[in-house]
Amino acid sequence: MSTGEVQGAPFEVRQLSKEELVDALTDAREHTRDLLDRLDANNLVTQHSALMSPLVWDLAHIGWYEENWLLRELGASTPDREGFDEIYDAFSNPRSDRPNLPLLEPEAAWRYCDDVRSRALEHLESLDLDSGQALLAGGFVYGLVAQHELQHNETMLQTLQLRTTPYPLDDREPAGHATGPATRDRLPEATFEGGEVDVGSTHHWAYDNERPATTVRLAAYAIDSAPVTNTAYQAFIAEGGYQTESLWTPEGWSYIRSEAISAPLAWESDAEAGWTRGRLGNVEPIPEHEPVQHVSWYEADAYARWVGKRLPTEAEWEAAACWHPRERRATTYPWGDVFEPDRANVGRRRFGPSPVGAFTRGESALGCQQMTGDVWEWTSSDFLAYPDFEAFPYREYSEAFFGAEYKVLRGGSWATSPAVARASFRNWDYPSRRQLFVGFRCARDL
Repeated sequence: MSTGEVQGAPFEVRQLSKEELVDALTDAREHTRDLLDRLDANNLVTQHSALMSPLVWDLAHIGWYEENWLLRELGASTPDREGFDEIYDAFSNPRSDRPNLPLLEPEAAWRYCDDVRSRALEHLESLDLDSGQALLAGGFVYGLVAQHELQHNETMLQTLQLRTTPYPLDDREPAGHATGPATRDRLPEATFEGGEVDVGSTHHWAYDNERPATTVRLAAYAIDSAPVTNTAYQAFIAEGGYQTESLWTPEGWSYIRSEAISAPLAWESDAEAGWTRGRLGNVEPIPEHEPVQHVSWYEADAYARWVGKRLPTEAEWEAAACWHPRERRATTYPWGDVFEPDRANVGRRRFGPSPVGAFTRGESALGCQQMTGDVWEWTSSDFLAYPDFEAFPYREYSEAFFGAEYKVLRGGSWATSPAVARASFRNWDYPSRRQLFVGFRCARDL
């Protein structure tokens, strides 16, 4: 992965202090420990699904990624870790093969991560953040590493969702300190009259696929002011949505037939108990007013057709999330440029989505709720580069995935860190993926 000296940071720079960079790394590590310390060694080394890595691979990969970017790339000497580049580089081995690799055992993986962190912080003390090196501008490379670890926290939670063994949940406030009551399942639509909006980001830690910020012209459209709920989605099931071929793309119809899919992942229907779901190995009744999650793009697209709508494009989604028409500018979050915890359910403040209507103070200028956190939201857009895109600091982060094979997701989930959940953040995956904490909202032309 080594890229050598990188010239010219392609973004606006707000130089963070070394203390702020240390705090970001420390916060990410505390989240990792909180997540994994509840599990025994056997759960860490087991591959719970062929879709996912053993958790211990993710853990050691976090340390390897940090060693590469905060030590090697910044000119520090590193010990000879024989084979680590082949074992822990995500591009070297598919997830299904990783259990067969000579992985570090859990205690050794933790020691490795701790050793790398100690040396990275020591090296930071000697660095001149104003040296002109692009990786150091705005503390970018430290943000890269912190966000990477936090994103793997969410990946590990996806792995835990695919287990049947209960994950020990705590007694966190069920609605994530909700600021409003649950509301009915179909809130009024928000509307955009059409015109030019800015999308993308100049944030000092934004990824290359969010850059450069660009102006696009959108036609008038309406968009749901809240995500589709479990109750609304149950109506789609009850009225034969999974049996109506005309609602599905040919690829989607083939997919659900071949996989015998008739409901979101981990949903079960019982004549006496009704609908239940598996949540991190715990079986529970399906909450009526929560956003539906664990649906593929194909399922989201079919539901939208069923209600006579469509999925929003990612530009429409981003405009609805953070464009402020009066000010003629986009903000980092729907409410502004500073994250405020009481406005969104992110960062594992609870282990699941909050009810629709729970965070009215997080409403966007266009009138949309819960566009930060709760569930990722599918869009209709393929994952493509913005005009004048430049890969930075390595092409494998984004550029290698550009194309129609992947669909874009927006907004973050309850498992996403606030450090990642900016409105411009672009996630992507195959349209068949369902282990993600993903739902959707619908849109239509005006």
